[in-house]
Parts: sequence; C-alpha cells; structure tokens
Amino acid sequence: MMFSSQVRWTACLAGAVLLSISASGQDRPAVPEGFVRLDADQIKFGTLYGDARKPGMYVQRIRWAPGQGSKPHFHDQDRYITVLKGTWWVALGPDADVYSPDKMTPVKAGSFIFEPANGHHYDQARDEEVVVEIVGLGPVKTTQIAASSESSTGPK
Repeated sequence: MMFSSQVRWTACLAGAVLLSISASGQDRPAVPEGFVRLDADQIKFGTLYGDARKPGMYVQRIRWAPGQGSKPHFHDQDRYITVLKGTWWVALGPDADVYSPDKMTPVKAGSFIFEPANGHHYDQARDEEVVVEIVGLGPVKTTQIAASSESSTGPK
C-alpha cells in the first residue's frame, strides 16, 4: 500500500511538471489579419505601432532616465500621452516658451496629457525613471522654440 501511494504521488508530480512545461511552451494563438497584439513580454521601448514619420496612427513607448528632459518645443499634430511609470514633470502652454524648471508640474503614473497641435511644452524625468506612452497621427514634426537655443537632453 505504501508503494502504490508513492507511485501515485510521483506520477502526479511528473504529470504536473509535464503539463507546466507544455503549457509554458505553447505558441500564442494566431492573430487575425489586420489586428495587432503585443503581449507584455514582446513590448520594447520605441515605436510599438505605426511610424511617426508616415501618415497614420503611431504608438510610442518612451523611457526617460532620471535627469533627462526636453527644452521648449511643439509638434504640428495632436499627441495623447499616458504616464505609465514614475512622475513626469511638464510645463505646458505660453509659459513653456522659456525653459524654467521651477514652472514644471508633476504628472504621476496613470495620468494623461493631451498636447494640442502647436502647443508649446517641455518635459523631464527628475529623480526617477519615467515611462510614457505617446499616441498620435503622423507625419509629425517637432520644432524647437527659438527662445531656447539649448538642445534637448532626452527623447523627442
């Protein structure tokens, strides 16, 4: 009786291991034509979908290292931004024509910003890494504001 109990437990354990191995190795189901699906382990930083230089929608996932930021600029297309990680610091509107870090306000993870076409702004990650997702229509052109002759210290 002791032998059959051990055999049963060993068989159950082996079965569980084999099931977990086969389940973890299963291919993802095919995505129908015209659809796009990126699972979390497939997402890298940069452009996730589309191309900001070409007509159509694009989605970008941008990582800002602590201390990275931009100087006053604007884009010729609307942009929709979600802060995914960290606290992003921004200056928006006419006050953003001149770079002044003390005028920036914090935008925490989970927050959303709409930047209208030609809306002046600048942004920065301060003490922590920040990840934002930007959605817009291309082609999009970024223009640095002349009052700020300094170059950007982060992604555009």
